[in-house]
Amino acid sequence: MGRNSGFIAMYATLASRDVDCCLIPESPFYLEGAGGLLEYIEKRLKENGHMVIVIAEGAGQELLSESLRSTDHKDASGNKLLQDVGLLISQRIKDHFSRQKKMSINLKYIDPTYMIRAVPSNASDNVYCTLLAQSAVHGAMAGYTGFTVGPVNGRHSYIPFYRITERQNKVVITDRMWARLLSSTNQPSFLSAKDVMEANKEEEEPTQLLENNCSDVKLVKEVEVITPSDFKFQQNQPLK
Repeated sequence: MGRNSGFIAMYATLASRDVDCCLIPESPFYLEGAGGLLEYIEKRLKENGHMVIVIAEGAGQELLSESLRSTDHKDASGNKLLQDVGLLISQRIKDHFSRQKKMSINLKYIDPTYMIRAVPSNASDNVYCTLLAQSAVHGAMAGYTGFTVGPVNGRHSYIPFYRITERQNKVVITDRMWARLLSSTNQPSFLSAKDVMEANKEEEEPTQLLENNCSDVKLVKEVEVITPSDFKFQQNQPLK
């Protein structure tokens, strides 16, 4: 899971503290050459003797051949079925160390699929699901349709479907949370200077300029202070 965003992979990596590299769709990477993934893997194996890599579902799709990416297969939910990039990267790692570096490695590829959803719920999960179910029933009995239920500012609210699907949240690779991950794994960013500049442009907010010129802006130096004695009250006056 993580079709077009790497939130699950990023937070799982930060929670584990045992991951050496995390690959997500928002952060492009390359395999060959200086500063590439294969070079980093070789460096970590020489230093530690082992390595753990977490790959989000939608990461590295650009590494697949055009014929594989052009398939129009869809899953039961109607989403485009992505190719398994984990198998591709696993094979490329094996080929790299067996043919080029003459280095024997023991690689294990684990695809969790829906195992991440099979974790037993705790007390907090049970209470949260109960509140969601009760809120959904109350909304349906009140006549609302086309909505979902979720916490907003500490209160359970009815959220229209179009507000949920109008845009998709993505990991901001120039944000502090991704910087924490890079510090935790010690992995390179795999980004060129051009990629960083493009990411910064996407996050920059448009500068708001004053409609008037700076010469039209006047500073007020004198402030008039009004005291209660300045007000004149008229008593016993009939109301109009």
